[in-house]
Amino acid sequence: MNILALTHIRRVFADDSKNQVPALKDISLTVDKGEYVAIMGESGAGKTTLLNIIATLDKATSGNIMLNGVDLNKLPEKQTAKFRREHLGFVFQNFNLLDTFNNRDNIFLPLVLAKTKYTVMQQRLQPLAKQLEIGDLLERYPYEISGGQKQRVAAARALITQPDLVLADEPTGALDSHNTEKLLQLFEKVNLQGQTILMVTHSAAAASHSKRTLFIKDGQIYHEIFKGDHSRAEYLQKIMTSLAALTSKER
Repeated sequence: MNILALTHIRRVFADDSKNQVPALKDISLTVDKGEYVAIMGESGAGKTTLLNIIATLDKATSGNIMLNGVDLNKLPEKQTAKFRREHLGFVFQNFNLLDTFNNRDNIFLPLVLAKTKYTVMQQRLQPLAKQLEIGDLLERYPYEISGGQKQRVAAARALITQPDLVLADEPTGALDSHNTEKLLQLFEKVNLQGQTILMVTHSAAAASHSKRTLFIKDGQIYHEIFKGDHSRAEYLQKIMTSLAALTSKER
């Protein structure tokens, strides 16, 4: 069952009618409930623009984008923040944690904004804290913990709302190899539990943890591959081969 469907999405940035820059030319794709999809492409290919449109942080110039039956392009401005809190979870490269809040309150923030009862927040946090190994970090502040720990706290904040879709924008970009692997293993684990994930990444190794990889070039989907029954090593090789082909086409 499709949880996300994009049809002929275009995004044009323009200073005036004569200076138009098409960031996305024609993007159509679907994501099924429970999928784990990676999006790859060169810088400037349109990956982040696409993610921002799905995240309701930007609007498409034309086309339709449906999330669980809701047309995001037609969502009234006053409802977008509420919709974002209730249906989407975010994991960013730079963590986006507030240093004035301890880690527990950072995790609780989207639920506080949604006026969720404190008992419910606590009930949701307990299994997440155990799974993410952050129980001893909750009373500390973001500036007191490492990058890998910050990203696990950020992941808890994304997952605690029980979102329809988790959007991850270069989530391993600021992490060392050890913490990168821990975060990607976490994504795999929550995906196996049914969480749908859409991740933008420059890393072929990160993409190899997904079930499907889309390649974007010049604002359009250039190619896609599926993991299927392949091992991670075989899937990684397919991703690297596709990236090499993408790069050679640009020369």
